[in-house]
Formats: sequence, structure tokens, C-alpha cells
Amino acid sequence: MGLRDQFQDKARRLAEQAEARAAAQGTEAEATRAPAPVQEVGSRITQVRDALDDALDK
Repeated sequence: MGLRDQFQDKARRLAEQAEARAAAQGTEAEATRAPAPVQEVGSRITQVRDALDDALDK
């Protein structure tokens, strides 16, 4: 195997690793953007409703 072939193989492996890292980061980003659980949304709605009721009562 020539020196040129070694460099091409190394470049190919580095490109594959970079693609794998980018894909892993993409899935992590998607996971952080996942919708909130229904219970959490429900409690937020209750908090907002209570705050509005308190503000309107004043």
C-alpha cells in the first residue's frame, strides 16, 4: 500500500467519524427540542391561569 493510499484511507475514516459526530449531535439537539410532557404543560397552564386571575383581582 502506497503512501497516497494511506492518506486517502485516513481521510475517508476522518470523514466518516465527522459524519458520525454530526449525526450524534443532531440527535442530541433533537432530544433537547422534544416537546414537554403533558403533565408539565398542564402545570404551566395552571400557573399562568392563577397568575392572570391574581392580576385581574387586583
